[in-house]
Amino acid sequence: SADKTLKIWDANSGKELQTLTGHDGSVFSVAFSPDGQRVVSGSFDETVRIWDANSGKELQTLKGHTKEVLSVAFSPDGQRVVSGSSDETVKIWDASSGKELQTLKGHTKEVLSVAFSPDGQRLVSGSRLVSGSIDKTLKIWDASE
Repeated sequence: SADKTLKIWDANSGKELQTLTGHDGSVFSVAFSPDGQRVVSGSFDETVRIWDANSGKELQTLKGHTKEVLSVAFSPDGQRVVSGSSDETVKIWDASSGKELQTLKGHTKEVLSVAFSPDGQRLVSGSRLVSGSIDKTLKIWDASE
């Protein structure tokens, strides 16, 4: 959200369960880990952050993008995180250590969406229309270790 926080809500009652604070810019993208125990967020502060979904505690701050982080996702096994940015790159991170594992280059516009394949061996990323110019690519990457 624009207030630099993430909020976790009870889907049945609509009650707010957690407010996660720590980003220095608007939060643009969030995703739960497959087991629901962690949340990953991407922000205009150029960071990716991993949070404990139950306590709201920040577990990792991942730094490496040079512009806003617009998209994030966990791998199906929860061991890796992927992020896409306005810097036109896709990064793969180790979700436990926070280590950057890989930087993928090839987009010519902001990377607005990222997702792992169900087996975690590939990922897909897509860009968007910017000022009349289109990156007409959907890229599929080898994400095997």
